[in-house]
Amino acid sequence: MKFTLSWLKDHLDTDATLEEIAERLTSIGLEVESLDTKAALRPFTIARVLDAKRHPDADKLQVLSVDAGPDVNGGKPLQVVCGAPNARAGLVGVLGLPGAYVPGLDVTLGVGKIRGVESFGMMCSERELELSDEHNGIIDLPETAPVGTAFADYAGLSDPVIEINLTPNRPDATGVAGIARDLAASGLGRLKTPAVERIEGEGDCPVAVHVESATCRGFALRLVRGVKNGPSPEWMQKRLRAIGLRPINALVDITNYVTFDRGRPLHVFDAKKVTGDLTVRAAKPGEELAGLNGKTYTLDPSVCVVADAHGAESIGGIMGGETSGCDETTTDVLIESANWEPIDIARAGRSLGIITDARYRFERGVDPFLIEPGLDLATRLVLDLCGGAPTRRTVAKLAPFEPRQFDFPFTEVKRLTGLEVETDRQIALLETLGFTLKREGEGRARVTAPSWRPDIEGKADLVEEVMRLVGVDHIEPQPLPRLSGVNGRILTQAQLRDRAARRTLAARGLFEAVTYSFLSASAAEAFGGGTPALKLENPIAADLSDMRPSLLPNLLQAAQRNAQRGFGDTALFEVGAIYRSVEPDGQRRVAGGVRRGTAGLGGAGRDWSGHAAPVGVFDAKADAIAALEAIGVPAERLQFETPASDWYHPGRSGRIKMGPKTVLAEFGEFHPRVLKSLDLNGAYAGFEVFLDEAPEPKRKPTRTKPVLQLSSFQPVRRDFAFMVPSEIEAIKLVRAAEGADKKLIGEVRVFDIFEGAALGEGRKSIAIEVTLKPTDRTLTDEDLDAVSNKIVAAVTKATGGTLRA
Repeated sequence: MKFTLSWLKDHLDTDATLEEIAERLTSIGLEVESLDTKAALRPFTIARVLDAKRHPDADKLQVLSVDAGPDVNGGKPLQVVCGAPNARAGLVGVLGLPGAYVPGLDVTLGVGKIRGVESFGMMCSERELELSDEHNGIIDLPETAPVGTAFADYAGLSDPVIEINLTPNRPDATGVAGIARDLAASGLGRLKTPAVERIEGEGDCPVAVHVESATCRGFALRLVRGVKNGPSPEWMQKRLRAIGLRPINALVDITNYVTFDRGRPLHVFDAKKVTGDLTVRAAKPGEELAGLNGKTYTLDPSVCVVADAHGAESIGGIMGGETSGCDETTTDVLIESANWEPIDIARAGRSLGIITDARYRFERGVDPFLIEPGLDLATRLVLDLCGGAPTRRTVAKLAPFEPRQFDFPFTEVKRLTGLEVETDRQIALLETLGFTLKREGEGRARVTAPSWRPDIEGKADLVEEVMRLVGVDHIEPQPLPRLSGVNGRILTQAQLRDRAARRTLAARGLFEAVTYSFLSASAAEAFGGGTPALKLENPIAADLSDMRPSLLPNLLQAAQRNAQRGFGDTALFEVGAIYRSVEPDGQRRVAGGVRRGTAGLGGAGRDWSGHAAPVGVFDAKADAIAALEAIGVPAERLQFETPASDWYHPGRSGRIKMGPKTVLAEFGEFHPRVLKSLDLNGAYAGFEVFLDEAPEPKRKPTRTKPVLQLSSFQPVRRDFAFMVPSEIEAIKLVRAAEGADKKLIGEVRVFDIFEGAALGEGRKSIAIEVTLKPTDRTLTDEDLDAVSNKIVAAVTKATGGTLRA
C-alpha cells in the first residue's frame, strides 16, 4: 500500500516529521517497507530545446541548444548531444546537468565529448529517471511547463511516498483514511477525514440492476449525464503517479483515487455502450471478456460477472471490460459501487491469474457501509471535475450487516500483555478506532466492532488493538520464574534416540534425506510389504500406493537418482517410521542408511593412490554398530548372526541381536534380485536400526567425570595366534583376552584369520594384537610373561583354543 505524505495529511492533522510518522506506523503494526523521497531527482531541471541540428559525425545523434532558465549557465543556452528520436526544437523536457546522478543508468553525469562534440548535460527519458519503463524518447512536457523549475517540484515528486506492508487481516488500512485513523488513535495527530456529502440526484436511474449471484453482497448504481471527460487535474495525476498508477482520464482516475483514498473500489461504465439493464450473474461456460488490460479471458460459472443484454461487461470485484470502458468521448457515465464475497473474489482472481487493486481489497473485505457513501463520493468528484447531472441511486440486494459484539474485561490487557493501561485510556483508544463501548458493571464493557474491522473476532483481538497503540516497546521485559528444583528431562527417550542417531550418522558422512512414507506396490513387496491392509485408498500418485515397510527402497531410489545426475558415490540416511501392519505395534521407528558406489568409510572416488573400493557389508555393519552405540546400546552385549532378511544378499549380510529374540539391526549388501526389481545398478550396501527395540537405559545418578589420567609410560604391543575350532567367533576370543587383566590390557584387535588343510579339519587360526598400557612403571620381562600367561589361560578357558606354535 503506497501513499504520499501530503495525501496522508488530507486526513490527519499532525506536525510530526516523516521519520516520526514512519516510526509510528511500524510500531502500530503497519510496517513501513520503504520511504521514497525522490531526493535523487532534485538536480534535474525543466528545459526547453531552442534548436536541434544533426550531429556532424553520427546520423542518429542531434546537437541541441537548450535553455535551462536564468539560473543555469548565466541564462545562456547549453549544448547537449542527444540521440532520442523525439528531440526537436520547441520540446520542453527534463535536463540533467553535470554532477547529477541518473538512477536508471547508475551513472553521474559530467562534461564530455560524444563523437567529437562536447555535451554539457543529458535530456532524460522516464526510464532513466525510474519514473516508468518508457524509453522510446525523452520526456515531453506540456508547453506551459515552467523552464528553469526543478522537475521534482513540478511533477510532485518532492512529496515523499510511504509504502507499508499490510497483513491480510487489515482491510481497513487499504485506504489512506484508515491509516490516518490508526495514527490518530496512537496519538500522532487529529483525524480530519471529511464526511461524505450525500447526493440524492434527480430522476430515476434508467438502468436497472438484477442480482442473481450470491457473490454480490450489495450493488449501487447511478447515472451522471452530460459529463466532459478529459485529463484529471494535476494534483490527482501527481498522486496517482507517485504510487505507481498511470493517469488515464478523469473518470477512471476518480475511481482509482477513491480506491486508495478510502479503500473503496469503484467502477465506471460508458452508459452509451451498455445495452439494457445490468445483471450480476455467474459467467456462462466459455464466455469471454476483453479486459481493460488488453487481455481476453475465458470465463466459467465460478466467476461472477456484471452483464448487459450483449454479455459480460466486467468481472465482478476484479476488472472492468474494454467494451464499456470510458474514454474521451464519454458523455454519460454509470458509476458502480458494489460489495462482493471475499472468498469468491480470491478464488476467481486466482483462477484467472488477475491481480488488481480492486481484487486486493475485496478479497480482504471492504466496509459494507461504504457502498452508498462511496458512490456519493465518486459522484461528487465527477461533478466537480467533469460536470454533469446525477440521477438518484439504485441499490440492489444490500445484505444486512450484523456488527460483532464482545464482552471485554479491561483486566485482559494486563493479563495477556503485562501492560498497565488505565481503563479510561483503553476506552479512548478503542473509541478512536471506531469501536463502540457500553460499560457493564465495574471493570468490563460490551464492545461493538466497527464495520470496517472484520478481523476482530474476540477479546484477544481487542487486547491486541490496545497493545499495538500503546506500543509493544512499552512492555517491560520480565525474568523467567526460577524453578524450585532441577529441571526434568524435556525430550522423550524416543526423541533422544532419534537425535543421537541423526547426529552420529551425519558425523559418519551420510546425508540426511526425507522421503515419502509411501512407495510403489512392487517396491513394497520386495521389502516384505505389499499387504492389502497397508494399501492407500486414495494415493497421491499411482507409484505411491503402499505404506513403506522399510526405509531402504526409497533411499535406494534416491541414491540412484543422484547417480543419474552425476553423483554416483552417495551416502544417505533417514530416521522415520516404517509400517509392517495396521496394529499399533506395526509401526516401528527406524534409522536406515544406504551407501552407493565408493562412498564407503575409506573415502570415495578417484585418488592418486588408487581407486577406492566399492561399498560392502562391513561399511553397513560399522554404520549400524555406530548408531546402536549412539542410542546407548553397549557394544559388548551385541551378538551377530547371518543371514539377514530376504532383501539382503544371503552371504553378505547379518543381524545384530541382544539376546536370542531381540533383533536390533540388520545390515549388508542387497540381493541382486531386489536391485533388479528396483532397476538399480552399481554397488549398494545398507542397514536398518530398529530404535524401538533398544533396551531402556538404566537410570543412574549423574556423576562428575573423573580427571583424565594419561600414562607417561610407553604402551607395549604383543601378538598372539590361537588355534580354535572353526565355529568359534572371533569376538568371543577378543572378549576373553580383554578380561584377562582389565587394568593393564587397553585394546585387543584381530589382525589375521587363517583356515586351511595344514591346520586340520574344523580348525582355524585367529591372530590378535594386544596393547598393554602400564600406568605406574615400565613393564619388565617378568611382567610381560605374567600377563601373557593370563591371556593364554583366559582364551583357552573360553574357546578351548591353544597357542599356535
